[in-house]
Amino acid sequence: MTDTAALLARFDREVRQSLVPPQPGWVPERVGPVIRVTSPPDAVYGCFVEWSDLDADNADEQIAAQVAHFAALGRRFEWKTYGYDRPPDLPQRLEQAGFVAQDPETLVIGPVDVVTTACAAAALPAGIRVRQVKAGDDPAWAGIGRLHEMVWGADSQEWLKEVAGEVAADPDAITVLAAEVDGTGEVVCAGWVRFHLGTAFASLWGGSTAPAYRGQGIYRTLVGQRAALASQRGFDFLQVDASPHSRPILQRLGLQVVSTTTPYVWTPTT
Repeated sequence: MTDTAALLARFDREVRQSLVPPQPGWVPERVGPVIRVTSPPDAVYGCFVEWSDLDADNADEQIAAQVAHFAALGRRFEWKTYGYDRPPDLPQRLEQAGFVAQDPETLVIGPVDVVTTACAAAALPAGIRVRQVKAGDDPAWAGIGRLHEMVWGADSQEWLKEVAGEVAADPDAITVLAAEVDGTGEVVCAGWVRFHLGTAFASLWGGSTAPAYRGQGIYRTLVGQRAALASQRGFDFLQVDASPHSRPILQRLGLQVVSTTTPYVWTPTT
């Protein structure tokens, strides 16, 4: 088993502190002890703070500075906190500054080869196929949107529009897979993998399975196929912000818990 502390330190250094734009037109910058990303003005999402190195003396000042930056742009933004971030009361300070906590998730990381091996025996049930979704495949994106609304109870069309734009802008940096019912094209499971160039990490996102199709190996198959893509590209580790539903599955496939993560969202009042 990989040393947890060393793995977390490498993830923090290579991924959280990266200044590589997540996609063309997005602007990452390090401003003192904070790394923030600003997306283009026409994007609803994409403004966020990914990393900070704060203490009790400067935390409130730095939080206020980021609020001022995004308020001047009229943009909502997310401050993503991790369980090991400082100061320990950072979440409370964010809430006092007007941020709203979102659902917490578990940060899990594991070796690509271990996950690939664990998924090797996964098989799709009869009548289900997996295919790659391209940027202009509107029926597939609509199907993924319906799936996400069914699973998570929220409209994700605007968010998925930006994921599709990410695919169009740089298809080498992200691959989207969807499991569909033959004949109808109904999307019953979907997820994507982002390849963090210049690092040892690929990350899995969007994993959702329709309730009627759970427990049939579809989710595991999509994890395995995305792990295989990461292996082919030379990445060593997979990282996932896991929901309570996916965490135990991912742990069985070889990913280990290294921390927790909770997004805090600030929204302009006008």
